Amino acid sequence: MRLLRRQSAFSVELYPPVESGRQPMTKADLIDEVSRLAELTRKDSEVIVETIFDSVVRSLRAGDKIEIRGFGSFRTRQRKPRTGRNPKTGEKVEVPAKKIPFFKPSKELKDLVNEGIPDSAPPAAPAAPAAPTTT
Repeated sequence: MRLLRRQSAFSVELYPPVESGRQPMTKADLIDEVSRLAELTRKDSEVIVETIFDSVVRSLRAGDKIEIRGFGSFRTRQRKPRTGRNPKTGEKVEVPAKKIPFFKPSKELKDLVNEGIPDSAPPAAPAAPAAPTTT
């Protein structure tokens, strides 16, 4: 069982767990990875990761688009107001308009994620049965 450290208002933890049986990477794992790779203290790595996340959130709140070449872009999308239902009571509920964060991966990131995975070719058409020969 993995203990999670204090999380800020947003969490890096992904769900559900990856099919391979591996646990998802958490923000604490990311901080440990930055600390190891950059040979920094865990405290310095935590400041770096928190600063990046806070900058992304601040920019999205301001309505800015964030582009990270070779990785992807973050932006917000506007959702229209709608009428929903309370699943417990079935009562109609007005859901207000809101902005939601949206991430679009770059082509380079897609290629890196799919590296080594063969392209899925369409299945070949089944061969026509051989005509019976009469002698």
